[in-house]
Amino acid sequence: MMKLYNYFRSSASYRVRIALNLKGLPYEPQFVHLPKGEHRGEAYGQVNPQALVPTLDTGQARLNQSLAIIEYLEETHPTPSLLPKDALGRARVRSLSLLVACEIHPMNNLRALQYLRKQLGQSEEGVTTWYRHWIADGLAKLEAELAASAQTGRFSHGDAPSMADCCLVPQIFNARRFDSDLKPYPTTMRIFNACMALEAFDRAQPSKQPDAE
Repeated sequence: MMKLYNYFRSSASYRVRIALNLKGLPYEPQFVHLPKGEHRGEAYGQVNPQALVPTLDTGQARLNQSLAIIEYLEETHPTPSLLPKDALGRARVRSLSLLVACEIHPMNNLRALQYLRKQLGQSEEGVTTWYRHWIADGLAKLEAELAASAQTGRFSHGDAPSMADCCLVPQIFNARRFDSDLKPYPTTMRIFNACMALEAFDRAQPSKQPDAE
């Protein structure tokens, strides 16, 4: 059985949990407590030199970076597919996924917020202001992409979940943690609600993980 090194509140880990659930792939969770710094310890450094979660141990290799892991799962377990069959559709889904994973998430992940607090001496109010600013900036872009395209259906691309939805849902959970205003993003939230009606998304949410605090 595959092993997934992850942390319940990690957005990147959450993406991979969703993908594994959608594809019906069992896995054994391995818990890495990020706030305690376990990801920077020597033991985990032997698992993932990047000192990041998630890491997927396939039994043959250890893979890291959430989107690379999802692409691997797509190639090795193609049904149900998380990428469209056509090249343009795949490019769109990847673009939406990268908008979340590379533009929104890095501005608000644990490392960035801890640096603001500890190295730059920002108050919690300052950190929250930073967080909400970049959430609003990124989700406005995502909303514009989703609302303007005829390819948006029940989900981010068409009427079946894709890799883009695996990225969208964790980002909304994080935005809610910081009480971000989500009313300006009706298309995004409609898709979020459609995703959360599915067992694969619901079962992957942070509060339902064994290491949830």
